[in-house]
Amino acid sequence: MSTVTSGRITATEFAKLPRPANGAKQELVRGVVVTMSNPGPRQGKLQAFIATALVNYVFLRELGTILTESACLTENDPDTVRGPDISFWTPERMPLDYDSDAYVRNPADLCIEILSPSNSRSKMNKKIREYCFAGVRAVWIVAPEDRSITVYREPDDGRILSGDKVISGEEIIPGFACKVAELFRVLPPLVVEDDSI
Repeated sequence: MSTVTSGRITATEFAKLPRPANGAKQELVRGVVVTMSNPGPRQGKLQAFIATALVNYVFLRELGTILTESACLTENDPDTVRGPDISFWTPERMPLDYDSDAYVRNPADLCIEILSPSNSRSKMNKKIREYCFAGVRAVWIVAPEDRSITVYREPDDGRILSGDKVISGEEIIPGFACKVAELFRVLPPLVVEDDSI
């Protein structure tokens, strides 16, 4: 569930707003502040696990920066600021020594969103389009319900991977590769219902 405030503001004004007392996540969508419900433990565990796998690979090789729920400016005038669950930035787009709360004007190289019950498919499709049109090079949509990851390089061209299929960082995170199932092992085993009974 999400709530929307009235009135339009800029990304600069949005950055100066106090954080919600309850820790809820906020995004700016075409100048309007949208507050989303906090993710549940399953989404939080999955987010932490995937981010850790990427950090462990990226940090040692100085390939870039991994962030969680940090601002990603996707549109201007009116401004949109998204907070992808996980994002990756090459040093060309965000210097390794970048140490500021100011929004990076360059798009992230990779944005990862984890589906939750409050994410409708139409909302997620809008986000995918936004990321791609802003210059994000790849988007991963992580679906805990069926343990799959859909990789988008173009808004309408998703490639679904699951189980023993290998997901890779391609040229964005060179050399990173693992089985999709490995990224879900923090979750309990998937229960498959038998329709033959």
